[in-house]
Amino acid sequence: MNKINFYVFIQLFKSCTLIFFIFISIAWLLQTSRLFSIINVIQVKYIDILILSGYLLPSLINVTLPFIIIFGITLCFIKLDKDKEIVAIYSLGLGSKSIKFPLIIFGLILTLLYLIFNLYLSPYIYEKYKENEFNLRNTINFEKFIISNFVELNNKTILDFNNTDQNFENIFLKINEKNESIIYSKKGQIISSNEEHIFNLINGFKIDIYDNEIEKLEFLKYSLKIPKKNNNEYNNIDKNTQTIIDDFKENNLSNLLIKFSDILIFILIFIFFYKHNILMHNYKLNNNIKFILVSIFILILNQLIKNTEMDQNNLIIFIFINIIIFSLIIRFGKKNE
Repeated sequence: MNKINFYVFIQLFKSCTLIFFIFISIAWLLQTSRLFSIINVIQVKYIDILILSGYLLPSLINVTLPFIIIFGITLCFIKLDKDKEIVAIYSLGLGSKSIKFPLIIFGLILTLLYLIFNLYLSPYIYEKYKENEFNLRNTINFEKFIISNFVELNNKTILDFNNTDQNFENIFLKINEKNESIIYSKKGQIISSNEEHIFNLINGFKIDIYDNEIEKLEFLKYSLKIPKKNNNEYNNIDKNTQTIIDDFKENNLSNLLIKFSDILIFILIFIFFYKHNILMHNYKLNNNIKFILVSIFILILNQLIKNTEMDQNNLIIFIFINIIIFSLIIRFGKKNE
């Protein structure tokens, strides 16, 4: 790689890095803001949310990388053309190889990176994210609550209380079993084990509501045990957490097809730009807009196909149709330049 090749390569790297930080920052902030809603429910620490959001980064990179490439390489060559650097390269008699070669090398490196993220790293880390999110949502530490805001302990029990300096006050319980019960105490103790919540209540009352009557019991001390939710064990059913190793083990052909179609479309984006812009020496704005719109359309169409529930045969048909459409656009676009 000579100095001109290296210069073009660095410009590609700079442009894609800029777009990368813009896209990832926006995507990460949106996802993190969604995760912060957990704080309003279970009062977890901010650092726990930030750590959890870190697990999302490989998935965000995997999803946004094709878009980063589309805008990154377009931005790079718009800048090179605007600054007359492409003209300067040709005027030196270096030819199009000085532009083609760094683009091909850059494309090969990013394709390899996309392979790693798409086939293994992204689903593997996303599995960790899902598991940690589940554990965070299903682990209630009452001492972290200031105001509980009606926590659902299980399918039949709702809890509300105030926590002042680790002193539980104004404890309210609503229990729906054979009949509805409402329990209130001025203060008390709440202890959680792996299987149940234990309430030692002081100075309150219990109201049992039957079909035709209401019974009220006042107490100085009252204890009860409430079982936790039955679904407190993590169960992975998300296909986005399946690595290529998992897919082969489970013979999941649909997931394998989706992964390899993503990679093929990623490669076709580079080929599209190479044929549509580089080979035709066309870096005009309208040509770049055409490249961006067509590429994004194909990516969105591919995403819609992946997210639509369909059997394996139909999935194969639609994925191949999308790839064929993109291939024909690339070939057709070249002929019309």
